[in-house]
Amino acid sequence: MSVCRVRSLALVGIDALPVDVEVDMGPGLPGFSVVGLPDAAVQEARERVRVAISNAGYRFPSKKVIVNLAPANLRKEGAAFDLPIALGVLAACGVVPPAALEGVAVAGELSLDGSLRGVRGALSLADGARRGGMGRLLVPAQSAPEAASIGGIEVYAAAGLEEAVGVLRGGGKPVRGEPFERAPEGAFGEDFEEVAGQEYAKRALEVSAAGGHNVLMSGPPGSGKTMLARRLPGILPPLTLEESIEVTKVHSAAGLANGGLIRRRPFRAPHHTVSAAGLAGGGPNPRPGEVSLAHHGVLFLDELPEFGRSALEVLRQPLEDGRVTISRVAGTVSYPARITLVCAMNPCPCGYAGDPRRGCRCTPGQIERYRGRISGPLLDRLDLFVEVPRLGGEELRAAGVAEPSWRIRERVEAARRVQTERQGVPNAALAGRRLREVCRLGPEAEALLVRAVDRMGLSGRAHDRVLRVARTVADLAGRAETGPEHLAEALNYRRPGALDR
Repeated sequence: MSVCRVRSLALVGIDALPVDVEVDMGPGLPGFSVVGLPDAAVQEARERVRVAISNAGYRFPSKKVIVNLAPANLRKEGAAFDLPIALGVLAACGVVPPAALEGVAVAGELSLDGSLRGVRGALSLADGARRGGMGRLLVPAQSAPEAASIGGIEVYAAAGLEEAVGVLRGGGKPVRGEPFERAPEGAFGEDFEEVAGQEYAKRALEVSAAGGHNVLMSGPPGSGKTMLARRLPGILPPLTLEESIEVTKVHSAAGLANGGLIRRRPFRAPHHTVSAAGLAGGGPNPRPGEVSLAHHGVLFLDELPEFGRSALEVLRQPLEDGRVTISRVAGTVSYPARITLVCAMNPCPCGYAGDPRRGCRCTPGQIERYRGRISGPLLDRLDLFVEVPRLGGEELRAAGVAEPSWRIRERVEAARRVQTERQGVPNAALAGRRLREVCRLGPEAEALLVRAVDRMGLSGRAHDRVLRVARTVADLAGRAETGPEHLAEALNYRRPGALDR
């Protein structure tokens, strides 16, 4: 009997690569072998497929069955190959017409009763099938809405093995993907209107949102640092369709998809006990870490000095490149990580250094060691240093005067539109020659920057970050040229006051 071939896909990072599931039945003692560099979950598919075929009402062949997953040099992981293996066996038995498998990609995990479970990375699988020239994709019903949301390919859903066979025989209709719409107003989260005072910090976060700049807030306990950070997503522009697809791919690869496109910008706030692998991603079969799960959104690190030094240092590459590359013996995986990093810290271990209302109990050595937990190279990759002081009674009791998030978001969206039309990316992503062209300064601003670089001891990286922030301030003001007043505000944000006392 000729070899029956079923097309499937293997998830590598957030990309799906084509895999041919080849099934051959021949003479010899009955057996069931899977070859082609499968992991343990794929090897276990032999038992799941055997029992699922029988419980779905079909007869498993009493012959020697060999399944090859090609190409053999690509490691196959997970249970998504259950369904293509089962359909290949049924095609070899004549239950499924081999011609029905042409142009169809298949993925799905089988239960012992023949029903299907959802798979990770359904959106990536649909994208990979579309790019591979396959016009149809057959997946479990739980994964179909997510897969169909990308468009450009017909997605069919099956609740079980018997239904999957029916789809291949000509039954079933394609699943319609929901049209992409902007997230509703109520989905933007907590509102800045609820935050009393702290106008300077709110302005800094507005600049951060408008240009995608990284922020470090420092201040005593209870001054509102966490409250401010959690409201930053509410003033960010809504995700575009392309951004939504990228975010959904990452979350789906991590097994965190919600069955459709993600429309809200991510906000991730890992605990300070997180490991380097948990933050950047990793493991024997690398999965996305917190920095990738925050792609196109906000990564909030509260109590920054309490994070492990090794965990913080892994942020250097993604803050510069917008990607995380994880290398293992089995291969190298790259995940996107274009984030806005927001950090919060106390000025000292007790939290009250510099507080005019409460004395600090820490010794100079304790303060120095506490602040020394954050490396200079990491600080150099931050754009805005914001002090968040303790509020007085009158400020805390003030009501009805704070600006709502929707109004700030309107200014942020206007600034982002200018940046998109001018250079296609937020100001934080500007680099090289394009940075010099977009952030060109007049004579007065040029002289101010030269003096500031020498007086403040700015590095080359910090110099570029000041230029980007100044350009964002100018965009918020609706100015085509970066003036000295815009540069002065950017330089003011560059002073890490709590770290310099």
